[in-house]
Amino acid sequence: MAILLKNATYIDWRTLEFTETDILVEEGLKGKIKLFYPGEANEESSETIDCTGKFVTKSFANGHHHVYSALSRGMPPPEKSPQNFHEKLKYVWWRLDKALELDIIEASALFTAMECAKNGVTYVIDHHASPFAIEGSLETIAEAFDKVGVSHLLCYEISDRDGEEVTQQGLHETASYLLNNEGLVGLHASFTVSDKTLTSAVEIAHKFNSGIHIHTAEDKIDQINSIENYGIRVINRLKDFNVLELPKTILAHCIHLNDEERKLLKNSEAWIVLNIESNINNNVGFFSSARLGENIMFGTDGMHSDMIRSAKAVYMNSLRIDKTTPQKIYNRFRNVSNYLYQNNFNGDGENNLVVLDYKSPTDLKQENFLSHFIYGIEAKHIQHVISNGKLIVKDKQLTQVNEAEMLEFSMEMGNKLWKKLK
Repeated sequence: MAILLKNATYIDWRTLEFTETDILVEEGLKGKIKLFYPGEANEESSETIDCTGKFVTKSFANGHHHVYSALSRGMPPPEKSPQNFHEKLKYVWWRLDKALELDIIEASALFTAMECAKNGVTYVIDHHASPFAIEGSLETIAEAFDKVGVSHLLCYEISDRDGEEVTQQGLHETASYLLNNEGLVGLHASFTVSDKTLTSAVEIAHKFNSGIHIHTAEDKIDQINSIENYGIRVINRLKDFNVLELPKTILAHCIHLNDEERKLLKNSEAWIVLNIESNINNNVGFFSSARLGENIMFGTDGMHSDMIRSAKAVYMNSLRIDKTTPQKIYNRFRNVSNYLYQNNFNGDGENNLVVLDYKSPTDLKQENFLSHFIYGIEAKHIQHVISNGKLIVKDKQLTQVNEAEMLEFSMEMGNKLWKKLK
């Protein structure tokens, strides 16, 4: 069946053209939308929603998320206060991911998916780590996202930091998942991945026509380690292992780059995903898009699930460094969808929509939409969300799961996780 959105103002996400229309939204991964003059749609629909005074546009996508961090809010502090980025990983995040179990992962994924849905995010590219609960972790996340109605592109964060057995489990989980699912081959970062593991990961990526998803030059430690151990910088190392030639490859962060590395990336097939709030939080430096080309998109790095908030943060923090514009920010905000489209991934078609109840004190039209996007529109204005033609948020309420029950489950699993951390 289909959903009929009546009396809507449709904003084309590519051209920003405004159209007063009725919209018929087909269900399914290959579902389309049809625009009609108001009152002319006569196809049967499973639900009709009056969108008078409201704006409808394509929903949003997150280019780099971390489900495993969902239950970290208010977590017990580490025994030692981290003094640098590596210590923050060691004493906070690696401590947390070692404590994860499948039921905790399920709760983390359910909560993340619910937050994404309510923020209009219907597609998530996630980078997962749970070194002592690897087997079945990706299927657990996928099932949780499917339950809420959010599409996904998952990977497991393979690393050598926990020993050979854990590395092999990560490689096996990746290959097993890719047998029946779209996904990527995850690696933590160059400084925790050996040549042997990097070779195996690229082999899996080629075998399943996938790409590598890896943290890249997020902190100076990544470059220092690469130069000391391999005699070359991180991007050169990834190039030598053919990571950059894969059009599905995603490099997260890319802060500490020299001119040669920027040139290599600009001329490569790889995509860069910027996570500005995480970079600020971790005090690792500021991203510059200079000489990097157009394959740049946005993620949240597990800090939250609000892509509009992320775009605004990038804009405000890039004014001085990048001399950016609202148009550039919007383009990169939408580049996750361009990445998915160019690589033929399912789940982010035209029948993924948000209905915005945005009451502005000033006129909103094509010519000034970008100004409203930066300074006005927020996640709080999202009233309905449609994912693959299915209504997953109606009047700000989740429709596919019982949010109260899911939050109770998350609370239970959060307490379980925190006891293990103590």
